[in-house]
Amino acid sequence: MPFNTENITILAIESSCDETSAAVIKNGKMLTNIVASQLIHEVHGGVVPELASRAHQKDIVRVVSEAFSESGINKAELSAIAFTRGPGLLGSLLVGTSFAKSMALGLNIPLIDVNHMQAHVLAHFIEAPRPKFPFLCQTVSGGHTQIVLVKSALEMEVLGETADDAVGEAFDKAAKMLGLGYPGGPRIDALAAEGNPEAFPFPISEMPDLTFSFSGVKTSLLYFIQKHGEEFVNNNMADICASYQHTLILTLIRKLKKASKLHKINQIAIAGGVAANKGLRKALSEMAEKQRWELFIPEFQYCTDNAGMIAMAAHFMFLEGKFADQKVSPMPRFSI
Repeated sequence: MPFNTENITILAIESSCDETSAAVIKNGKMLTNIVASQLIHEVHGGVVPELASRAHQKDIVRVVSEAFSESGINKAELSAIAFTRGPGLLGSLLVGTSFAKSMALGLNIPLIDVNHMQAHVLAHFIEAPRPKFPFLCQTVSGGHTQIVLVKSALEMEVLGETADDAVGEAFDKAAKMLGLGYPGGPRIDALAAEGNPEAFPFPISEMPDLTFSFSGVKTSLLYFIQKHGEEFVNNNMADICASYQHTLILTLIRKLKKASKLHKINQIAIAGGVAANKGLRKALSEMAEKQRWELFIPEFQYCTDNAGMIAMAAHFMFLEGKFADQKVSPMPRFSI
């Protein structure tokens, strides 16, 4: 199959959950990263898969067109088309996969199928400063909480992950219990900045090795709300959010510290939607200073789901000649 090897220009599509995104990368430099969020899920208190897939169908042509327009790249210049194969919602993944396959077929250029979680890690290579291999990356999102040993751009090992809820899910479900709406993480983070993190003690799960657990603290918050009542909760909302967030952050940092000592690595990174949490960023920065870590945190736009990180991963895959064929299908459960 003939394709442009002089200038590696890739269109990337992300549609794993409730963001429709398209990005264009040329020779490893990000030209544009367009993201369309789906506000329709707010009234439901969480992502509704059927509504998400319909919104992707509605938005994907517009988003891709905007990416071409803003980047100044036209279809004839593309070397490949990349897409998120998984993990994610099947209906949402199908939209991006089908679009990418059709466009690649029409242009007679290669397809690159990207692992969403691997892309979160590789978001650190979009802009400087960039970590050196090997490094540890804590991926924190609504669906995943992992500590990943990153040996090279395409060689990663999951050292530990959650036994139940992901930390992003723990944030969102807590916000729903507190009546803060969806998405819950940013709202808890904003209120936590005004509260006392030591006002109310919540339990920290003591799981073995590098395994996380967040179901216990979530249940503890539920019992706390039931015990004290709505009026008390509303009058102490900032302190409750600060205390709950403090517990989640402490759980994350303790495991990361343990992994750093175990593997003797001080190149530490964080990725995923929860990496946008200001409380977590501050706590990590303080821990990095104490532990003499070299800490890497992506820009906000590359923390949440976006095609920029898919494009970056695809660039590395292109260099290694890792392409997919037209038989490729989505993988809602797609491990690193």
